[in-house]
Amino acid sequence: MHPRTMVEYALVRTKRKTIGIYIRDGHVEVRAPSRCPRLEIDRFVASKEKWILEKLAMSQEQETQRRAFLLNYGDMILYRGKEYPLVAKCGIHADFDGEQFCLPQNLTSQQIKDTCIKIYRRLAKAHFTERVMIFAAQMGVNPTAVKVNSAKTRWGSCSSRGSINFSWMLIMADDYVIDYVVVHELAHLTQLNHSAKFWSIVRDVLPDYLQRAARLKKLQSRLATENWK
Repeated sequence: MHPRTMVEYALVRTKRKTIGIYIRDGHVEVRAPSRCPRLEIDRFVASKEKWILEKLAMSQEQETQRRAFLLNYGDMILYRGKEYPLVAKCGIHADFDGEQFCLPQNLTSQQIKDTCIKIYRRLAKAHFTERVMIFAAQMGVNPTAVKVNSAKTRWGSCSSRGSINFSWMLIMADDYVIDYVVVHELAHLTQLNHSAKFWSIVRDVLPDYLQRAARLKKLQSRLATENWK
């Protein structure tokens, strides 16, 4: 506990020029310039105390919901912006038939989740690759690869070698939202930053990208209460 503030926090010194506050997994992390006095940091945190406590309460509620998250036959899960049921079928194969997620019988809740993730990853790889190729041709860029990963905090990324990476969870988003992330990452092949020129590239392809980005945040809020590990 630090003087002038009732908030307990972990301090990380960086080369940044301003003080930043981050709430993660019910904990407060403060990032501050290397030479910033501790007293100044405490005062800044104290000035944000109400906001921090509200975010902590929200974070703790999300964690409670995440711990209670279970999947069972008959539940509905998202795929490309729509809800589909989990259905037990005879046999050992699991797949999505366009109307439902077909799973083997007698799986535990964790096994159902693991099986759904495998289906999601397969569907994500195919759909993301198709959309990347379409927009890459339109934008005149050439990604070296399209990969699907398990990132929890980033929907997509672009490496300096031209590889485009997406979190498999993005496949839960609406198609027009997926396209926004695809265009966003492809734009990084030209501008590996978030400069005005970068956003101009995105806007030229998707003039309504701000609305698409706002919709993506709604999905992010939902997934914050679901434990897909």
